[in-house]
Amino acid sequence: GYIEGEIRIGGYPKVQETYARISAYCEQTDIHSPMITVEESVMYSAWLRLPTEINKHQRLEFVAEVLQMIELDEIKDALVGIPHASGISPEQRKRLTIAVELVSNPSIIFMDEPTSGLDARAAAIVMRVVKNIVNTKRTIVCTIHQPSIDIFESFDELILMKRGGQMIYSGELGQHSSRLIEYFEGIPGVPKIKENHNPATWMLEVTSPSVEAQLGIDFACIYKESHLYKRNKEIVKSQSLPTQGSEKLQFSTPFPQNGWEQLKACLWKQHLSYWRSPKYNLVRLAFIILSSLLYGVLLRQKGQNLHDEQDFFNIMGSMYVFMIFTGISSCSSVLPFVSTQRTIVYRERFSRMYSSWAYSLAQVIIEIPYIFLEAVLFLTITYPAVNFYGSAYKVFWYFYTVFCTLLYYKYLGMMLVSLTPTFQVATIFASLCYTLFSLFSGYLIPGPVSQFCL
Repeated sequence: GYIEGEIRIGGYPKVQETYARISAYCEQTDIHSPMITVEESVMYSAWLRLPTEINKHQRLEFVAEVLQMIELDEIKDALVGIPHASGISPEQRKRLTIAVELVSNPSIIFMDEPTSGLDARAAAIVMRVVKNIVNTKRTIVCTIHQPSIDIFESFDELILMKRGGQMIYSGELGQHSSRLIEYFEGIPGVPKIKENHNPATWMLEVTSPSVEAQLGIDFACIYKESHLYKRNKEIVKSQSLPTQGSEKLQFSTPFPQNGWEQLKACLWKQHLSYWRSPKYNLVRLAFIILSSLLYGVLLRQKGQNLHDEQDFFNIMGSMYVFMIFTGISSCSSVLPFVSTQRTIVYRERFSRMYSSWAYSLAQVIIEIPYIFLEAVLFLTITYPAVNFYGSAYKVFWYFYTVFCTLLYYKYLGMMLVSLTPTFQVATIFASLCYTLFSLFSGYLIPGPVSQFCL
């Protein structure tokens, strides 16, 4: 299909970068960082989306108020977890999605099927939360499919479209859907609604393509000839022009927070995510220890015991193999960890929370202390075991080379995830890189290591 026309806000053309600052969008799929608690998720959003004029104390008070309104204050210390695997329930995740958007203090909130995938009880809880938000004088726009009568009648206005995107009703529902029922029952041939029947179900039944064919009518054409259509066109026309004395909405900065605050917030979140991922961190530390021990055992006391070229090549080749092997493991381990953050970054950047460089720099920085620890472990175990020369100069360059090599492989994994659409493609590219690197750069790593240590 084609998208035609224009969107105006207050009579002025819509600018997405500006509109994202005053609106909120709750996706159908609830995307959150799994290793962050409920309260921390809301705090993170408030940190980056509220204006700089609001200090930290006010921000925390607003976060507490939102958690109470969304009825999440009792589970605020629970980890979000992975959907259908760990953490909070789907209904709680849906409410968290709403809370993360509401904390930005938007004027209007868009929700894509907020009750999708929920049972009747969970859907009722979510809609109760939505009503609480409406009571704060905010506008909520939802897409919804097959709602129950309680959910359907909680809305004030309805836009109904048939297949093909043609509008067949746009107006108030009225008490107990009286306006909607009155409109469709006024069309000749449309059957009356039965007593105690769900108006939403009846509405979909009487406007189905089969009923249209049976009655020989087109509900889209009937709507365009109705008083509702004429009234709506007049409203659109009046709202398409700016009111006298009004100004175009704009902000002095592209993001609510400056670059330093963006970096601090991203670092804070990355730190919590890494610290609460023991499987990722402990496995790579255990791997570096085992590799170092194996390397030390195979080349025990060979560092100063060189009699010919073969001894030198044995050490150089062994170091090359171990550095490649350790680097490949380091690169492979970061692929799934960074890949899980991809969709989260898409959502947060769409909401104008931070710039790309702030998140990327935080992701690069957070790896440094962990890689530093790996390099220290490798140095502590292998250097005395192999019996390299005990010079501070040589020890420093040994550590520096190992540290930079591990960083290189870790950043290579991050780059592959950024350049590829899925985790599987990133894994394939990583395998190709390993093969090419092994074939064409055999002397890049052991050269400087051997130069400074032997």
